[in-house]
Amino acid sequence: MRIAMFTEVFLPKIDGVVTRVVRTLEQLRDLGHEVLLFAPGHPPAEYAGHEVVRVRGVSLRPLYPELKVGMPTPEIARKMEAFRPHLVHTVNPVWLAAYGVLSAGRRDVPQLASFHTDVPQYTESLRVGWARHPAESWIRFIHNKAEVNLCTSGPMVERARQVGIRRVGLWPKAVDTIGYHPSHASAPMRARLTDGHPEAPLVVYVGRMSREKDLDALLEPMRRLRQRVPGARLAMVGSGPHVEQLRRHFDPAWTVFTGYMSGPELSQAYASADVFAFPSTTETLGLVALESMASGVPVVGARAGGVPFVIDDARTGFLVDPGDVDGWADRLGRLLADPGLRLRMGRAAREEAERHSWRAATQTLAGFYDQAIDTHWRDHRSLNGPLLDRFARPMPRPLD
Repeated sequence: MRIAMFTEVFLPKIDGVVTRVVRTLEQLRDLGHEVLLFAPGHPPAEYAGHEVVRVRGVSLRPLYPELKVGMPTPEIARKMEAFRPHLVHTVNPVWLAAYGVLSAGRRDVPQLASFHTDVPQYTESLRVGWARHPAESWIRFIHNKAEVNLCTSGPMVERARQVGIRRVGLWPKAVDTIGYHPSHASAPMRARLTDGHPEAPLVVYVGRMSREKDLDALLEPMRRLRQRVPGARLAMVGSGPHVEQLRRHFDPAWTVFTGYMSGPELSQAYASADVFAFPSTTETLGLVALESMASGVPVVGARAGGVPFVIDDARTGFLVDPGDVDGWADRLGRLLADPGLRLRMGRAAREEAERHSWRAATQTLAGFYDQAIDTHWRDHRSLNGPLLDRFARPMPRPLD
């Protein structure tokens, strides 16, 4: 199958959406499919044997300077027409990927769209709440042009339906259980994360440091935790537009900011922690929580968004209501103070992660691709009419 894929984010940026895209590209290659990927900014020219078309990106300053917004060009249309895709997959269509939706519709190509980021909810965190309703209307309009829409967690399936998105299915969660493993724990990495105090109890966060991740919510729980578990420390792995403000708030006497990590270094950071803290209330899934679990490290996460879809409360970690400062301090403290509990939960977390491979998730995705193609051609209506005759450029259905 030939798949034209449009994404709003890709390498060298690192986040949960990028991780899912790159792992999916690897598995689609191994399953014998071919992808033409359109991505903004300065991505590699190819990934996993698939061609990557670089689309000029503009930084979303001052709101989110890390994010590059892709600017559509005629070259995209030429590339897609030469590729003759069986299907167009748009990842989180808002801008560049939304152009992919419109371009696919103009060319009469079957579509699948995946919903990874609850952009309307993010508008509140980013303090542009006035944009919430326009964002919902735009996302509903764009997604409902696809034959199939996918979400990465059960709660987000319901959220998408609340927004008015139709034909919604579940793209199963998945994690790399080889790259993330308890055996990757490292004494030098633990010394780095604890600023030279490897014996200290260690809480770790990994991910983007932006306002919508609610990382400020860890400040008071960590202060109270240190009264209960003297010497407890916090390592913040990653970076983002909110990092300097976080540096000003968290005491450097017990907090380390490492910057971005990837590959073996990141795997060591996960496995070298005692507990993973995940306060975000806006996650559609929370891949970093799964990566921590694969590393044998229990997670304390917010009872919100897609996080409860990942954590089995009191078995693989703990769920805490947002804003419950005492609850956060208590659950983190219980894990740090009780090695036996930490070990049992870590083992259960690893066992749960082992149930969710990238191969299985991608085979399910390929099944949804087939469903979208079958639905499109079964219910097919020719593009015609005065307006469509002027603007539409339907491509013949690929038969090979």
